[in-house]
Amino acid sequence: MKRTIILLTILAMAGINANAQDKKPADEQALRFTTIKENAITPVKNQNRSGTCWAYASMGYFESEILRKTGKTYDLSEMFVANKDYMDCAVYHVRMQGSSRFSEGGSMTDALEVARNYGLCPETAMAAPGSLTGDSLANFTEFFSLLEPYVASVVKSSEKKISPQWKQGMQGILDAYLGECPKSFVYEGKTYTPQTFAQSLGLDFDDYISVTSFTHHPFHTRFAIEAPYKWRHSLSYNVPMDEMMRIIDDALEAGYTVAWGGDVSEDGFTRTGIALACDLKRVQDLTGSDAARWLRLTSTEKGSQLKKLGAGVPEITPTQERRQERFDSHEMTYDHVMLIYGTARDQNGREYYMVKNSWGQTGDHAGIWYMSKNYIADNTIYVVINKHALRQPLQAR
Repeated sequence: MKRTIILLTILAMAGINANAQDKKPADEQALRFTTIKENAITPVKNQNRSGTCWAYASMGYFESEILRKTGKTYDLSEMFVANKDYMDCAVYHVRMQGSSRFSEGGSMTDALEVARNYGLCPETAMAAPGSLTGDSLANFTEFFSLLEPYVASVVKSSEKKISPQWKQGMQGILDAYLGECPKSFVYEGKTYTPQTFAQSLGLDFDDYISVTSFTHHPFHTRFAIEAPYKWRHSLSYNVPMDEMMRIIDDALEAGYTVAWGGDVSEDGFTRTGIALACDLKRVQDLTGSDAARWLRLTSTEKGSQLKKLGAGVPEITPTQERRQERFDSHEMTYDHVMLIYGTARDQNGREYYMVKNSWGQTGDHAGIWYMSKNYIADNTIYVVINKHALRQPLQAR
């Protein structure tokens, strides 16, 4: 009897296993990643309700550069950089009589110029983001609702001569919401100014170059990218798309991180930590959504549909011509800055960049985004790299 029971149990278990093998798991297409290359970064931060992704990405980039060179971990102040940059931006906006953009947004160039001209400071030397208004994180809702009209009123002044006193008023608003930038401070037992602190980090701010890829300017020249937040008109090396992608790959392989500025408004950029250069026609077919219905879906609903498709999401093939067309038609915009620090591959062999965002521990990967190489090729406005990461120096006519 005992042998019969055992035999029946074995047969029953075999049947269960056979049925399990016949039925494929429901989440078979759920994306699974294998890391190929991962360079060191500092912890993910949260810009919260502020348009300071550029400052968070830039400080994260500098922090990773210091980590690469010295092994030391720093927490650099984004609000110091924002305080200095907003004043520079306002002065330029007034000088341009309001024809430039004054807003929360910026670029990696802004952080570089602040570091060169004013220095940097650790997070502990400034008021914590949001603390001056009783928030636990940066919140610019009230701040910029006051700052933008103030700057606009200076531009629209009916006076024949604008008094320099407006700068003092501007600085007062900046200091009230972001904290006063220190003239000196103590860090790890030593007294620094922002300039001497920046010098102590071991970074050469002239090492960093911007690279882009568009055809409305000749390749292997430098030009100022015509994007609203690029108000400093800094120059970027213009190279073919494939070369730009090789530069990113070479830098990562050599142990460097890469600051990335580009478009995250595309449907393929989800809030769950994935970015894919979706072939929307094929996606709509696979999800049973025609174009009209797809457009009615919210970003969350679109992201949910893409998550269900997972590794099966079809992508477009980026081309130089497509990049230019999307840039000229305003379909590709410049709306976010992040930090590329590694590469990965999904179960189907599709390759991705591992990207540090500044939205806190959000998404499926605790603030890290897996952005396909196709997405990066299709949506990059510029990247900033350390010139020593290049195989060969970039030449510009």
